[in-house]
Formats: sequence, structure tokens, C-alpha cells
Amino acid sequence: MQKYLIRNIRMVNEGLIQTVDLLIANGRIEKIAGQIEVNSACTEINGEGKFLFPGCIDDQVHFREPGLTHKATIQTEARAAIAGGVTSFMEMPNTLPNALTHELLEEKYAIAATDSLANYSFYMGTSNDNAEQVLRTNDRKKHICGIKIFMGSSTGNMLVDNPNTLDRVFSEAELLIATHCEDEHIIRENLLRIKATGKTLSPSDHPLIRDEAACYSSSLYAIQIAKKYGTRLHILHISTEQELALFSNMIPRKEKRITAEVCVHHLHFTSDDYASLGNRIKCNPAIKAPHHRDALWKALLDDRLDLIATDHAPHTLEEKDQPYEKAHAGLPLIQHSLPLMLYYHQQGKISLEKIADKMSHAVADCFQILDRGYIREGYHADLVIVDPAQPFTVEKQNILYKCGWSPLENFRFPASITHTFVNGHLVYQNGEWDGSVKGRRMEFNR
Repeated sequence: MQKYLIRNIRMVNEGLIQTVDLLIANGRIEKIAGQIEVNSACTEINGEGKFLFPGCIDDQVHFREPGLTHKATIQTEARAAIAGGVTSFMEMPNTLPNALTHELLEEKYAIAATDSLANYSFYMGTSNDNAEQVLRTNDRKKHICGIKIFMGSSTGNMLVDNPNTLDRVFSEAELLIATHCEDEHIIRENLLRIKATGKTLSPSDHPLIRDEAACYSSSLYAIQIAKKYGTRLHILHISTEQELALFSNMIPRKEKRITAEVCVHHLHFTSDDYASLGNRIKCNPAIKAPHHRDALWKALLDDRLDLIATDHAPHTLEEKDQPYEKAHAGLPLIQHSLPLMLYYHQQGKISLEKIADKMSHAVADCFQILDRGYIREGYHADLVIVDPAQPFTVEKQNILYKCGWSPLENFRFPASITHTFVNGHLVYQNGEWDGSVKGRRMEFNR
């Protein structure tokens, strides 16, 4: 593989910003030093004035393949990820067919091996009646990121509401369990109560239907089961102030048995935005009132929330622009997650060091990813160069999602991703692509 020497760049890594040279060879980070001299041929990149981040790892995406490829494919969304500085992703099982057997799961890995420019892993899906398949992951925990349980409505046969199934999976699974927590009973009651008033439902009703009580009740239930059995639990996309009391910042991250994440849309949008964006920000769990966003930021910065993800979930505009009850839930976000956090850095909300921690280091720690998530000698060279002096605006022509739209259209970001390396291969450089080398299946140190 080609060698690269990145010179005089400000490296953002492990709580520090340092000006370094960095040498990439054989797909790995070979050397980091104040100044590096090389005897063999290599390509030099001038990093002066720029920042070097570890590649972001997104632990929650929906790339829609197989079965829903009119919305997205692994190829298109991985490409969007790379342009946004995300070098690795973990994809959810609610594709068609749902990934509820290991044979179906491996079919997704085969697609990614051929088509994905980013590194990848896929969750094993859970239903009320596939516990035997789920528990086969115990023998494959070095090669699968986790088990996904929808403890709230989902597509197909993936709502898990059988207490016996939950008890068995939580008690016997050796792999991390990631949960979508919303109480289906509370959601249905809320929907019926609002409908009984005779009003026509609109997007602004979404956080009233999928409310704080539904989130808190389900998250509490998952945590109670996990504590009962000592399960390694990760709760996805926390969206309410109430849930934050369930999580601790008193335990070192690598020692936590229960972790949680926040998604970029819950840090950015509030219920006030339904007036202008409507169903385009309809997602599950719902975007809620401004005080929830404020509380989520506080918990992210004080480490009650462990990491940042996107829950990237593309739909076509035709699917979004339906009446509220028929409109699909989910937002395309992965191309703009790191730029959005860089915007909040400019606003004084979060440090660059914290961005690297929450979007790279923490994901690697929580999922025990092997040799990724940090800028360290010997690690895979998953690296992102950011130019803080190159702003850009989200426009139709620079959106790479197959669905072709973004809830952030016309938003101006203060910085651009100029280079993205995956396993030492320079995939993306100033809008130019080299897709000759594909990403790799992630491995886990378990």
C-alpha cells in the first residue's frame, strides 16, 4: 500500500491537541513524532492549519440494504459517511428481510465486503421467537458488534415485548445488547387519547405521542433486567431529561456495564422546528421540547452520556411528505454529523478533544473495537483531516445520500473534511474519490 506522511498537523487525540508529523504505512499508523524523516518514497500531505481526527465510528445507522434499496444502499451511504469523516459504521437489522438469522446476517456482510468504502459491522436482530439464533452470537463475539432489541415499535417482526424472550436473551447473551427503548403501551394510549379529541394529527404531535414517559419507562425496564443479570447494555438515542437520572458518570467508561448515547439530531433540533420542517424531522424516539436538548448537552459533556451517534435513517421525500401518521420516521444525517459537532465547537459548546472522544474513542471503548478509534502507533490508519478555514453550505448538489435530501439543507458549517483515510487508504480528498480499496469488517477485543 502507498505510504503517506502528514506533516505539521494539529492532532486531536486522547484529550490533547498536539502538532505532529504522522507516517502511514501498510494500512497502519507507523509513527507519530514532532518531526519524521523518511528514506523511502511516500506521499506528503501538508497539514499546516488543519486538524487530524481519528475516524468517527457511528454505532447506529440504517443503510437499508437488502430490501429497501430505493431509499439507500450500503454503497451510497458508506460513501456519504466517508465524506463526512465517518470511517466505520454499525448497521441495524431492520432491513428486508430482517436480519434474524446468521445466514441473513452474513448476506449483509457479503454485500459490505464488495460495496462499502467504510469499515463495517452489523447487529444481530432479535424477535420474540429467535432466541436460539441470537444466542449463537456467543461463539462469534469477536466478529459481530452486538445484539439489537427493539423495545418499542419497529418494522416487520422486530418488536420484542415477550418478557420470557427478554429474560432469556439478557441472561444468556455474552455480547453487548443495544436497545431502542420506548414503551409501546404508553405510545398507543397517548395516540388514542389525542385522536379522541377529534383533531387532525400533525408532526408537532409526535413528541406528545412518543413522550417522555414512554422513553423513561422502557429505559428503566431495560436497565432493571440488565442489572438483574449483569448484562452489557447500551441504550441507543436517549432523548429526554428524565432518562438521564438512570446513567452514571462515576464509573470509568471501560468499566461500565450500562452505557448510553445521544444522537446529533437530538442535540440540534427541538420541537420548535416541527413548524418549519414537519415530518422531515419525524423520528423515533421523537425530537422533543428545548429543555430536553439542553439537558442532553449537559449530560454529554459531564459523561453521563457516553457517545454521539446519528441513527442515520434515510427515506425518500415521497415517504416523508405524507400525512403525519403515514410519514416514515427517520432522518439522513451521517454525512453531516462531524461537521455539525464542529459547528457547535465554533459556538463554544464542545471542545475538539471532546468531539474526538465522543465520536471515536468512546465508541471503540464501549464496543471493544480492535485497533480503531484512536490515533496510536500500530492502529489502523482511519484518519480524518479537517480544514477549519473552509466553510461549506449543505445544498442539493453536495448531498451524497441516495434519498437526495437533508434536514440540514442551507445550513452553513464552519469547517470541511478534506481527507479521509480508511485502513491507510486515501479514499476521499477534496471532493475526489479513490474507491479501489474497500473497507474491512471490524473485529472486537472480547
